[in-house]
Amino acid sequence: MRILRVAGALVGAVVVALSGAGAAYAAEQGTGPSTRAPIPVTYHFLSGAALALGEPGATLPGANDWSCTPGADKPRPVVLVHGTLGGGTTNWATYGPLLHNEGYCVYTLTYGAMPGASWPLSELGAVSDIRAVSAPQVARFVDRVLEATGAEQVDLVGHSQGTLVSGLVAKHERPGRVHTVASISPLWHGTDGSLVDQALTGSTRGDRAAMESAWVPVTQMMPGSLLLQELWEGGTPYAPGVHYLNVATRYDEAVLPHTSGLVAGPLTTNVVVQDGCEQNLSEHVAVAADPRAADYVLNALDPEHPREPRCVAIAPVHGPTGS
Repeated sequence: MRILRVAGALVGAVVVALSGAGAAYAAEQGTGPSTRAPIPVTYHFLSGAALALGEPGATLPGANDWSCTPGADKPRPVVLVHGTLGGGTTNWATYGPLLHNEGYCVYTLTYGAMPGASWPLSELGAVSDIRAVSAPQVARFVDRVLEATGAEQVDLVGHSQGTLVSGLVAKHERPGRVHTVASISPLWHGTDGSLVDQALTGSTRGDRAAMESAWVPVTQMMPGSLLLQELWEGGTPYAPGVHYLNVATRYDEAVLPHTSGLVAGPLTTNVVVQDGCEQNLSEHVAVAADPRAADYVLNALDPEHPREPRCVAIAPVHGPTGS
């Protein structure tokens, strides 16, 4: 417990420092309508975990204002779709405040959590069957957002597993109700199964069976899975008429190869954050809070007002990659 308290204090210090920097950036850019006060933006993934695990029921700043009405310049609400073991708060410390400041109605949920789990395990989502549980949950949440806002379509921003869930919602669950899918660390072709194989190596038969059951969503993300076969029906993972952005990082250690999600399409933009910014060392986790990736996402959501993506030195969240 002492280790957890020390780690929490360290993360808290990072949050305070980075929040100040985010507020300065927001003030400099003049983001957000005058009727909505800007919220400090932090560009560090762990600040979301510090918030969600600090107390039960913590909410993401800037998100889930069910009285929000989309403006004429931002007509579509944005739904944030987290990755494996992520959550509606833990995954999106950057995007909740950032999109709020940009004038969007922003919504987020924790989907695919363990049934009946109490806090803090309830904060760990995307651990259920993607096709049977997670995609339908997100689709129903999209319905709720559309009803509350009166909008005809939403934009989805997904990270890791959340990109596949977003793809299923756009193509199969709610066709016609999604305008843009912005994917961070996407894996349209799946990811190499070596990490799962390593986790299962040395397990007894009984233990292995239990672990395989717990790893259901991970096995669904492996190349050739039934889920990916369904998503690729018609020869593409994309839904007709939907705009797609795929943001990959060269140092991704979870999506292997990192190019798995760089799939060409008629309404698709593919980006590697290190292209033109070699000092960016963000990996699978850090890229979900990376300012350069965020700028590409903002451009995808509002292509009429493009900005030059920032290039700043970004360090990995959990140390050097590839080791």
